[in-house]
Amino acid sequence: MKPSDLAAFLDTLVARQVKLSLMIWGPPGIGKSSIVAQTATARKIGFIDLRLSQLAPTDLRGLPVARNGVSRWYPPEFLPRSGAGVLFLDEINLAPPTMQGMAQQLILDRRVGNYVVPPGWFIWAAGNRSEDRAAVFDMPAPLANRFLHLDTQPDLDSFKAYALKAGLHEQIIAFLAFRPNLLHKLDAQQPAWPSPRSWAMASQLHAIRTDVAPAIGAAAAAEFKAFCEVYRDIPDLERVLDGRGAGLPFPEEPSMRYATVVGLTTRAETPERAFHGFKWLTRVASVEWAQLCAADLFRLMRMQRKHRALFRLIEADPELTVWIDQFNALAGAPAA
Repeated sequence: MKPSDLAAFLDTLVARQVKLSLMIWGPPGIGKSSIVAQTATARKIGFIDLRLSQLAPTDLRGLPVARNGVSRWYPPEFLPRSGAGVLFLDEINLAPPTMQGMAQQLILDRRVGNYVVPPGWFIWAAGNRSEDRAAVFDMPAPLANRFLHLDTQPDLDSFKAYALKAGLHEQIIAFLAFRPNLLHKLDAQQPAWPSPRSWAMASQLHAIRTDVAPAIGAAAAAEFKAFCEVYRDIPDLERVLDGRGAGLPFPEEPSMRYATVVGLTTRAETPERAFHGFKWLTRVASVEWAQLCAADLFRLMRMQRKHRALFRLIEADPELTVWIDQFNALAGAPAA
């Protein structure tokens, strides 16, 4: 399952109020925890990130307090008491078997000791797999059988959608479009290696013009540095986006082409600039490159709620209308 598919699945569970417990599997660094938190934020519900590996069994069950000769368990303050939200048991299989056993009652019965999970709360969990070289414990079969299980894998399109929305550096996005195999490349022998999470950190380092190797490792950083050199030779994108791109050719070298397409997308702050960039590309590049740009450009405009203005500009341009009709015919799709 792609991260974008996971986000859609979680949103559907919240929208339909399906309270089935959920276990999200996947390699480290692909954004499992972030997607869960973003789902809760988007739905305007609470979010509690509970790391069982950092707790003892009494931390979850609470402390016994004598009352009239009978012990009562007082639950911890970090568990929800009311309202709606997501109780997220992150890195659940990093917890030792005793803690997983304690969590089993919480997951199955929605209660532990005297504590009862409020009806408006979802219980979701996440963890890495043993093949990811994570120091995990095997999940007991009775606990595993109480979950829905989703396997999530890194995906470039999902990362690009996140990166465009989050404003990651355009050279990071362009490089990964050119070298998608480096989006996630776990290296158990090195402390730093490429992942969606570490590329987001690398973007912050690159924005202040410092070395990105501490985030993604020396090998990936060397490739990224070489790629950044091509930015000196890409077309003048400001001229293109201002509508003055006539006579500027599309680059021949593949890495420069990726840099140009991503640059047009990330710098198109307005529908007018997006229109000029897309029109220039349809004139100078093949259909495949214009389609690649359109997919990201239209997605970004939708996220910024500027897509209707862009579509009006495209529909009013006879040249682009013909191009879109021809593209639809080639793709076997009906004309809009």
